[in-house]
Formats: sequence, structure tokens, C-alpha cells
Amino acid sequence: MRLTLSLALTAGTLVPTAVLGQESPTGRWDVVAAGAVGDGATDCTAIFQALLDGAGQAGGGVVEVPAGRFRLDGTLTVPANVTLQGLFRWAPSMNSVAAATGSVLCAYAGRGAPEGPAFIRLAGDNAGVAGVVIVYPEWSQNDVPPIAYPPCVASEDTLNVSIQDCMLLNPYEGIRLVRAHRHLVRNITGYPSFRGIFVDECYDIGHVENVHLWPFGTAYDPDNAYSKWVNTQGVAYEFARTDWEYVSNTFCFGYGVGYRFSASEHGSANGNFLGLGADSCERAVLVEQAQPPGLLITNGEFVGRWGSQQAVCVEVGPEVEGVVSLSNCSFWGPIDRCVWMRSANGQFTASACHFVHWDNRNVGSPALQIDAGRALVQGCSFHQDNLDVRVGPAVESAILTANQAPGGFRVENQAGDRTVMGLNQADPIVWTDEARGHYRVEIGANGDGRYISGFGGRERLEAPFRWSTPSSHLILPVPTGKACTVTLEGEIPIHAVAADSGLYLEGRLLAALVAGNRLVAELPPMPDGQVRLELRCQGWCPQEVIPGSTDPRTLGILLRTVTVRATDAGDAVFGANTGQWLEAAPPAE
Repeated sequence: MRLTLSLALTAGTLVPTAVLGQESPTGRWDVVAAGAVGDGATDCTAIFQALLDGAGQAGGGVVEVPAGRFRLDGTLTVPANVTLQGLFRWAPSMNSVAAATGSVLCAYAGRGAPEGPAFIRLAGDNAGVAGVVIVYPEWSQNDVPPIAYPPCVASEDTLNVSIQDCMLLNPYEGIRLVRAHRHLVRNITGYPSFRGIFVDECYDIGHVENVHLWPFGTAYDPDNAYSKWVNTQGVAYEFARTDWEYVSNTFCFGYGVGYRFSASEHGSANGNFLGLGADSCERAVLVEQAQPPGLLITNGEFVGRWGSQQAVCVEVGPEVEGVVSLSNCSFWGPIDRCVWMRSANGQFTASACHFVHWDNRNVGSPALQIDAGRALVQGCSFHQDNLDVRVGPAVESAILTANQAPGGFRVENQAGDRTVMGLNQADPIVWTDEARGHYRVEIGANGDGRYISGFGGRERLEAPFRWSTPSSHLILPVPTGKACTVTLEGEIPIHAVAADSGLYLEGRLLAALVAGNRLVAELPPMPDGQVRLELRCQGWCPQEVIPGSTDPRTLGILLRTVTVRATDAGDAVFGANTGQWLEAAPPAE
């Protein structure tokens, strides 16, 4: 029997009503069978929407998208119990719009109108989208800031919606879920520029799993204007009011903020966050507010933004009232501070965490800066021979126990007896009165970190050394109540010498810098066993003053050794780096 198809006009497109109206015994409808053309040029919005509506009217089902590039000039609404499903599963290797293959949806709607309707709206309970690649063909990496669009996928006032096995290649905003309770976001890749995922008013457990936001579709370069914009302004994941949000095995690269915990007018988040990764982020985790039950972050890996001088991996803002708890997390890369706790009313805890890198500016930043509130740090390891924790004077309580560091666990405590410490690894260097009377620090060798602040990294030509900066510091043991001679040896370039260059004690000049290889200063008797001296000089840039140099750093003086000798000391020299006595030193000049 020959079937004659009648035609219906839907959104300006002729759609076969016999196809749209027919029942599917399998509950599946095919957009190509309904007339959609995957040529990337023909607008298929009406056919897609008609099939979605038909599936919804039938009580639910799957609208299938075969392989092809389907142009959609309008937006799509997915009704309750309907899934828009393509072929894509997990192949995060698409590096351009042109390279996108599979069930590709080409989105054109909403350019320049970020508050407009989402490209795909999950409009009813149990609605879903799966297996599609969504690209924005009009996107250009030359647009900085990026042209704004509405969310790529969104849902409001729903239950059990799902977004699975999709690549959102280059949207402005990826996914927005508001009052979308018990949502499931799983196996998502892409590189949204402004924001990847936003959740608010989720009052029943939501799930975000296996999401990888990385510079797909772009020619990534940290100095490229577009990459830099995302790397300073973009947010990968943002959670406002959520109750029991479960986030697991998620990653992001190249965002200003990796994971932002904000507060909307409806409140803030609590939840379980397992296996979080954030690489090359100015703030890997930024907590602006948290509910009292807290944010439980386990197995996190956090790296600062490449090229940044101010990156902080976990910042707990001043308004936070809940708990931020880290367990078994690791920190490395270009980091100023691993953790910055700023809240007077919040609590920060770190257990079994590993801190590899920090203080990339060499200004004496600690791995953990606790400015206020309450803190528990226990069973953690600190890899660098630098300051590990700074406890500010406004801290209510800090308990620091059972921590390890190669040069001994170092704490700058400004909170007095409100800081409790015990069972931490001690400094292996044992200082006796005789050792304080005559010792030498080998600058640039292992073990020098406890004596310096604000120096560059270790370097080596024929012998180890470090460059100072315009303002560096020496933190030196001294014999109580005895005058000492402090001798600095290395190289003092003429470029580093200025009228106020020299070695200072509490703002008073002890010895002026003179070009050469040695600086000698007389230190008056000190009331306790340690002194902090400032080495002040004129900063200079090698590529500006040395022909052929390409070194862009700002340097001071080259320092190899620091020797301290009391007036009554003998010739034996204590090795401050190793804690071992050295052979007798030559007489001081």
C-alpha cells in the first residue's frame, strides 16, 4: 500500500505529519528519518523539536540523532521522559569545530544574548540529552572577551534530569541547573569559556561525575589573549545553594577559578567532592561561602596558573561560615600559597595532604597562610625547605600536629598560645652556643631555605648560589648577647648598587653595598638567639644591561655563602646546612 504523506508547517519548515504523528513501538524516533539533513547548512530546528514534542506526547522515548552535522538556528526543548540521544560517548580529542564528528549539533541561537533561552532546555522530569557534540560555528578565538551566549544546556524546576556522554566543544556557558533536583551530569567534555557548570537551589542530591573541561577546540597558548581571558576570568565549576552535592572525578585546565563555591540569595553549598583536579588555575578552589556541614574535598590535585605570580590553590574567603575540609590532596606547580584561610567564622582542616611547591615569587610566602578562624593541620607533608605555616594574630585556634618537612616543620606563629603544636618533625640542625658562635651557610645548597627569604631559586655554575631580589632577608641564628661579624660572599654587580643599598637591621643600615665579591657587617649583641636582616639593593634586569642576554628576571646580588662569627669564637666552623662541624676555617680578614 502506498502511503501519502501530508505536510505540516512547523516553525517555518515543512515536516511530514505522518512521521511526526506515528507511534513508535520501540519508543524511538530518528531525526533523519523525519527529514533532518546533516549537512551543516540546513536548519533542522523544526524537525528536531517536532519529534521531541511527539515523543513527549507519546509518554516519553528517545529521539535519535545519527552521525552528521545538524544546523539548528533555534533552540530545543526536551519534554518530560524524553532523551535527545546521539552517537558520541567519550572521545575527548576534538581540537576544532571542523574536526567535530559524530552526532554534531551546530548552535546558532542566542549570540550576544546570555540571558536568552538555553540552546537545549530540559523542560520536564526525567528529560535528558546524551551522546551529542555541540559546537558554536560562529565562535572565534579572536573574540576577546568571548561573545556571550545563553547556556548550552539548562534545566529549572525539574527532577532527575540527565546530561550524559556529551562534548560541549566551545560554548560560552556550558550547563546551568537551577532547582533541578537529583540531576545527573556524567561523562562531559568541552571548554566553555565563561563558565562550565553552574548549580543553584538543588535541595536533593545532585551528581556531577567524570567531567573534563580542557582547551578542546582552541589553539591553546598561555599568552594568547583568548586563553588568558579564560585563564583569569573563566570559572569551570560553580556551586551555589546545593544540599548534598556529589562531585567525583572531575578536572579542569586553564580557568581563572577551577571550583567556585559561591552564595546566591538562596544560600551556599555542602557536599562530597572526590577526585577534583584543577591545573593552571589562578584559584583552583575559591570558597566564598559554605554551609555548616561543610565542603568535604578528598583526593584533590591542584596546580597554580602557569606564569602567575599570585596563584593560590585553595582560598577560603572572609565571609565563610562553614567547614572546608581537605583530605589526601596534593599541591604543586607555580603557586604563591597553597592555602589561604581568611575567614574569622569558618574552619579549615587539612589531613594527609602533600604540599610540593609554593612561594614561586621567593618572597617568603608559606604553604598555608591562616589569617583568621580555626584550623586543624595534621599528618601532612611539606616538600620544600621553606616556611610551612604562618598563623596570623587574629586566629582563634590552630592545632598543628604530626606534620613532616625536610628541614623540620616551620611555623611562624603570631597567635601565641592559641596555636598548639606537637609531634611535628623537628629541625635536624642542633644549635649549641658554640655552633651559633661560628658557622657558615652555603647558599644554593640543600638546607639553606631555613635561613633566607625573598631569594631566587637555587642555581649552580662551578658552585651553588642564589640571586637576591631588591628586598631579601636573612634569618640567622646568633649567640645571645654577643657581637658578631656577618660576612656575605658572592658577587655584587655594579647594577645592584644604589645610594640606599646595603644590609639593614630593623631599618638601620649596618653596611653599604659596594661592587665586588664581599660584604662585611658588624652585628651588635642581640637579646635572643635569632636575627632577621634585610638585604636591600637596586633591582636590575640582565637583558637590559648585558649584551646578548635574554634573561628577563629582576636580580640583585649573587650570594654563595653567609658566615657568622662571634668576637670570641674559635676557628672551627659549624656547617649550618648539614649540622656537621667543618674543618677549621681560615682567619677572618
